[in-house]
Amino acid sequence: MAARERLPPWHERMRLPNGREVLIRPIRPEDAEPIRASFSLLQPEEVRQRFSSDIQRDALSEMTPEAAERMTRINPKNEFALVAAEPLPPGEALVGAVARIAVDDNGRDAEFAILVSHYVANMGLGRYLMTRLVKWARGKKLDCVYGDVFEHNQAMLSLAESLGFERSNRQDATGLVRVRLDLKPRAA
Repeated sequence: MAARERLPPWHERMRLPNGREVLIRPIRPEDAEPIRASFSLLQPEEVRQRFSSDIQRDALSEMTPEAAERMTRINPKNEFALVAAEPLPPGEALVGAVARIAVDDNGRDAEFAILVSHYVANMGLGRYLMTRLVKWARGKKLDCVYGDVFEHNQAMLSLAESLGFERSNRQDATGLVRVRLDLKPRAA
């Protein structure tokens, strides 16, 4: 019987329905250049849906080295980020998905963001990554996890709803829907 591979915390191998194997692991600074290099492979709609507030509209086809650096250098006290990458060393692996969560200034809530490339979309990665972000938030004993989703991003809205997130329209941002998952234990 083969021995089971022991991986560090938050590292998991996953075989996708198409047979491709990915390694889900915490983001590392060495991922900056591969993420930046693969940014041009994303479809414009993928970029708009994830980076609309982070990147100017005229720069949708390229990620700056500074933006990639910010994305990969997190503060472990109040941020967590996972990548789904080829099972190669960081810095060499193509990254197909990034999931991030950051605790708000109030210290009780956290905002998430997920980007799954169309090359590995519809294979369960978004769902799996979201469950990992929620697990991290529960471990931090946070009250809720939330994210802002474009109202036409039905895939993300359906995913959030299937995981128990509730929707509310954003009065201050036309076209955005806030999805929120309450993490507090319910009273009996």
